[in-house]
Amino acid sequence: MHRPATLSLLALLAACGYSDSRMAHQAQIDMMGMSAADLQACAGIPDKTKRIDGRTELFSYAVKIDSPGGVEVNLPVIGGYTIGGSGTSCAATVRLTDNRVSGLFYSGNNDRPVGQDGVCAPIIRGCMRRPPSMASAEESSATASAHYQPPAPAEPAPPPAPTVFRMETVGR
Repeated sequence: MHRPATLSLLALLAACGYSDSRMAHQAQIDMMGMSAADLQACAGIPDKTKRIDGRTELFSYAVKIDSPGGVEVNLPVIGGYTIGGSGTSCAATVRLTDNRVSGLFYSGNNDRPVGQDGVCAPIIRGCMRRPPSMASAEESSATASAHYQPPAPAEPAPPPAPTVFRMETVGR
């Protein structure tokens, strides 16, 4: 009787790690081409930046989880073990070339029980919900919902260039 409940609980815990890992990996594809301004709007101000050359810059974001979850088991003589826990830290490095995302890389103790790099999901979650620079034209007519965010506001149009009028000389 308890076996199906235990298996269901384990499957649910594994699914959480899987979806975070899948999101982190999908971001490595979907965020390519995103502008630096949109990246900072959805992921926040980077913890560190480094200019590599005139065209390339690195933005670094970090997350640290105090409690990795799981179940801690203490056995006599052997000691304590954590079962089903996950990593505790992630550093996401975003490479920008000409102010556009050209690479997203993860490092750290960032694996979930099922899936790699899942601890990194909080860093890019906002960008994956609605990547502003990748928004399609159909989103402009969308309405607000409890299930998804409204579209990002359009960038303001540049001010019009001043108009110069040349008048002919009158009376001479």
